[in-house]
Amino acid sequence: MKVAVIGGGSSYTPELINGFLERVASFPMTELWIMDIQPERLEVVGGFAQRMVAAKGQPFAVHLTTNQREAIQGAAYVITQLRVGGMQARREDEYLGRRHGLIGQETTGVGGMAKALRTIPVVLNIARDITEVAPGALLANFTNPAGLVTEALSRYAPAVPAAGVCNVPITMKMRTLDTLAQQGLVVAPEQASLDTLGLNHLSWHRGFTIDGEDVWPRILEKTIAHLEAQPDPEWSPRLVASLGMIPNYYLSYFYETSRKLAAQEKWPPSRAEDVMRIEGELLAQYAEPDRTEPPPGLMQRGGAYYSTVATQLLNAHYNDLGEVHVVNVPHQGAVPGWPADWVLEMPCRVGRDGIRPLPARPLPPACFGLLAQVKMYELLTVEAAVHGDREAAYQALLAHPLGPPAHRVQAVLDDLLETHKAYLPQF
Repeated sequence: MKVAVIGGGSSYTPELINGFLERVASFPMTELWIMDIQPERLEVVGGFAQRMVAAKGQPFAVHLTTNQREAIQGAAYVITQLRVGGMQARREDEYLGRRHGLIGQETTGVGGMAKALRTIPVVLNIARDITEVAPGALLANFTNPAGLVTEALSRYAPAVPAAGVCNVPITMKMRTLDTLAQQGLVVAPEQASLDTLGLNHLSWHRGFTIDGEDVWPRILEKTIAHLEAQPDPEWSPRLVASLGMIPNYYLSYFYETSRKLAAQEKWPPSRAEDVMRIEGELLAQYAEPDRTEPPPGLMQRGGAYYSTVATQLLNAHYNDLGEVHVVNVPHQGAVPGWPADWVLEMPCRVGRDGIRPLPARPLPPACFGLLAQVKMYELLTVEAAVHGDREAAYQALLAHPLGPPAHRVQAVLDDLLETHKAYLPQF
């Protein structure tokens, strides 16, 4: 069985390798193909991956290539974890927002839109290769903005089974288990299920069960008490109590915009600049010829539980486990009253027959209004990215809750297209 990783020069790849090594007994992969367009990073990260696997007795072969089609050919699974324009483009996204008095962030607001416009055509090209040389392969997309990219896949590559994956839900699940353990209730991760609904980086956590028993009221009570005890809490206790839900931390860009704008006035360093420094250190360590284990600094990179999410999803699909995973897929009517073709981040059952959304009650109006507005921005951004449609891009910025005022939309769009013109040939 062959698995392809597109964007394999990522600093996350060693964690992914560990995930596969931990599951060799149940996930009988024979070939892992690591593909990247940057030969230097491929040599460093790929070489480290090969040493990691060799140190564990070579349970599968690791191939390195700069040829995307060669990597994908005959694969059963394809993982995308790429960044069009590299970390420098992420920095440009952040400062694009900042210089217009807007949120500067890689997945949210104008920066997230810029990244989507660069990324969607590249991922759709990967989907075309899958259709031609690996028909039926499952595409697990970790590339941000993960939900928006998956929205484009569902509309323009419907023949390719695909899911958008993010580590935020599993991070929330594991932190909740840690909190319960501190209270004397030790629970294995496979016994617990998190109920969350929304869009990627725009979701609300609203339920938690252990062996089918609902413990959410207990978690909510403890969360509110914790927030009330903080001098400057992440969330208003009143907000959490009113909704009965805990917002995904990316919602702070919407709920606490002024606080986020004030924080970015203190740049540099922006998050991209921080990550550039961290990645420089990581790549130097990956290049150490005797290294066969990922360095501790990998956790600073921001990908907690990435290997768990990625390899558990593929393992559940391959072995028809029927596990519940929170992923991004078209909900297909699982949420009553919402358009069935919308890609949502929600619990799904994963088995050989695919990734099936579980029935879910709709979000309350206070949350749905924001979600619907951002979904309209997403749909317009998909059209702009696929067709190079400047009117759709203009309207996407106009629709976004974190976008510029109407009289500034064209100026921001012009700046975005000029800043990233090397990666936006469709325009």
